[in-house]
Parts: sequence; C-alpha cells; structure tokens
Amino acid sequence: MIGVVLSWVVVALHVVFGLAESVGWTQMARRFGYSAEATEHTRRLALNQGAYNGGAAALIAWALVTGEGHALVALLAFIVAMAIVGAVSVRWTIFVLQGIPALLALAALKM
Repeated sequence: MIGVVLSWVVVALHVVFGLAESVGWTQMARRFGYSAEATEHTRRLALNQGAYNGGAAALIAWALVTGEGHALVALLAFIVAMAIVGAVSVRWTIFVLQGIPALLALAALKM
C-alpha cells in the first residue's frame, strides 16, 4: 500500500515538473539565475523536458490504475536512471527531487 502511495507522489511530482518546465519556464529559469537570452535559448529544451515529465507521470498513473505492476517497476526504475543522468549532467538536486522518491516507491513496492 505504501508503495502505491509513494508511486502517486512520483506522479504528482512529475506533473509539477512538467508544468514548471513547459508552462512556467520563464519563472523557473529566473529562479535558476538565467538571463533573458538564456531563458529564450533554452525554452525548447525545457518544453521537451516538461513533455518527458508529463509523459512519465501519465505512464506511471496508467500502470497504477491498470495494475500493471511490472510496468510500474520499469517506469520507476527509468525515473531513477534519468535522475542519475540529470544529477551527473545538470544538477545534483535532480536526483534528490526525482530519484529518491522513485527509489522509495520501488523499495516499498518490493517489500
């Protein structure tokens, strides 16, 4: 049960990330200290990231609703892997915000 709840937390986080990176990129970029030029230059990249996060949220929600346990585990493992890539290539906090919740959900599902 706790694994399902934690998986829904991962869904909610990825919905927020998706919206922030797509719709709210100007505000997010400002928070990261980007110049107006850098914000415009990275807008398409952020939209792509937002679409990835929204898609990940949708797929995890689908796996939860349909009871596709193997797919849920695979999707959560994918989130962990991408969080590691993000931590190494961009910012370590990506792993904290995306990887740890997915790891906790995975661990709880396997208990």
